Amino acid sequence: MDSKLKHKLVFVTTSIVGVLLFMIPIFVDKKWTIAVKVLADLISSSVGAYLPALCTGIITASAALALIAVGKPRFIMDRPLLKDCFSGPLVWVAVRALGCVFVWLTYLELASPDKNSPLTMIAGAEQGGVALELVSGLVIIFAIASFLLPLLLDFGLLEFIGALLTKYMRPIFTVPGRAAVDCITSWIGDGTLGVMLTCNQYEGGYYSAREAAVISTTFSAVSITFSLVVLSQVGLLEYFGVYYLIICLVGVICAIICPRIPPLSWKKDDYLIAGRAMEEKLPDGYTNSVDYGLALAVKRVAEHQGVGEFLSNGLKNCFGMWFCVLPTVMCIGTIALIVANYTPIFQYLGLPFLPLLNLLQVPDAQAASATMIVGFTDMFTPSVIISSANVPDLTRFIVAVISVTQVLFLDEVGGLILSSKLPINLWELFVIFLERTVISILVVCPLAHLLF
Repeated sequence: MDSKLKHKLVFVTTSIVGVLLFMIPIFVDKKWTIAVKVLADLISSSVGAYLPALCTGIITASAALALIAVGKPRFIMDRPLLKDCFSGPLVWVAVRALGCVFVWLTYLELASPDKNSPLTMIAGAEQGGVALELVSGLVIIFAIASFLLPLLLDFGLLEFIGALLTKYMRPIFTVPGRAAVDCITSWIGDGTLGVMLTCNQYEGGYYSAREAAVISTTFSAVSITFSLVVLSQVGLLEYFGVYYLIICLVGVICAIICPRIPPLSWKKDDYLIAGRAMEEKLPDGYTNSVDYGLALAVKRVAEHQGVGEFLSNGLKNCFGMWFCVLPTVMCIGTIALIVANYTPIFQYLGLPFLPLLNLLQVPDAQAASATMIVGFTDMFTPSVIISSANVPDLTRFIVAVISVTQVLFLDEVGGLILSSKLPINLWELFVIFLERTVISILVVCPLAHLLF
């Protein structure tokens, strides 16, 4: 078989399988879900009793190796996979250490009958217990998704879609056509992947400061896997198809509006390296974007190293999810639940959103408003808080959408942006977060009323 034809078949086959696994709803056990979640549920049901212990071990290993990495030992620093997972700013080391303390207190069931005792505040069923249950639900789906996501990421689908979208990016989103690849990487893969790509392009001189700021904050997106987990947390998984369509709609609207208002509109088109920006036109020899996209996809397949690279990328994804995300969720989720259950802070912070939610006739608007600001610290916590409240499906759906479309949470995407060379500070990040929250409320509430 001709090698070019073989590469085309690989591109088409892997893309179809990836889309079927991650993006096409299926009807199983009288409810709508997706194939990846079905696989995760089958495995979880057979090993469910061991998942809390597994998560406790993962979080403990993450904290221990992060503490060891502070001294920059060679066995970590000389291995890219270990360095990426465990070497980082001291604040994230502290987060992992606290996550380790919280998970052990919860796993050993050290909470006392006194609701106001320090141990119960941390390890109680409504604080650490909820957080541990959450990470126990994540650990299997993270593993499965990590090893199957390369079907979408590594065999040309991103390049093909990116080429198709090139001519629309500048007039609609004020960014170069090549940013389509970063955007699709975020939407289909994970927001952190898109941020890393954007940072690489900015440092290489291909994006200006304004373009890099716009792309990293408005096109970073929560992955399909994370979105699935959030909707599952609020018990509305049967709505996943329309849920993800609304997320995409809100994301596109935010990407149109946010670059045209401060603080993003104030950014300058300055480059770290002059003269690297690429012309936005089809290369010579191509008459349409479909042919160009197909050529890019075939080239990507040809450069792939086969099963070894596939498994390597899956392992890297899994390590990142397990050792970076799980400890953060355990730590920040527990702290946020303590604050939510023992203080009125989130209610106070959410009060400015209450008139808007009432105007849009959101049931239990006060409970929904209390989840609005907490999303800046962690994406999962709003869904955890609202799922434990006695509110209608309509309100839970609205919070599930907004918690995902806010996207700039500090324990992942936001933290990565702030720790990179991208030209965005904490205050600007928070303002953009608020803008995305207001836009999300205005879009999702009317649509949710039509759905429920």
